[in-house]
Amino acid sequence: MAGEDLIELKFRLFDGTDIGPNKYDPSTTVASLKESILARWPQDKEIAPRTINDVKLINAGKILENNRTIAESRVPVGELPGGVITMHVIVRPPAFDKNNEKQLDKVPKLNRCGCTIL
Repeated sequence: MAGEDLIELKFRLFDGTDIGPNKYDPSTTVASLKESILARWPQDKEIAPRTINDVKLINAGKILENNRTIAESRVPVGELPGGVITMHVIVRPPAFDKNNEKQLDKVPKLNRCGCTIL
């Protein structure tokens, strides 16, 4: 496959830092992207996903489905040929239990669109 057919993506984390950019084949699934994010997650972050089910990817305001490909999930509005597409990464908070109360204090508060409230 020609290099020009690849899609360049970066992933914006809840604290404003990025993973990437890297180039991906349009046939790459969202689940594979999430696996890549897990493998490259910064070790210094207090909040980290454990599985791909703990991660939501958002592109142009839409939550992407694991079984869809990048090509199926892309929203062309505002994308420039050869430009980097930024997808937002939301980490699902850990399940509440009495032994885990302190950990919940570290989870960022999110508004309705999934953006971090400072």
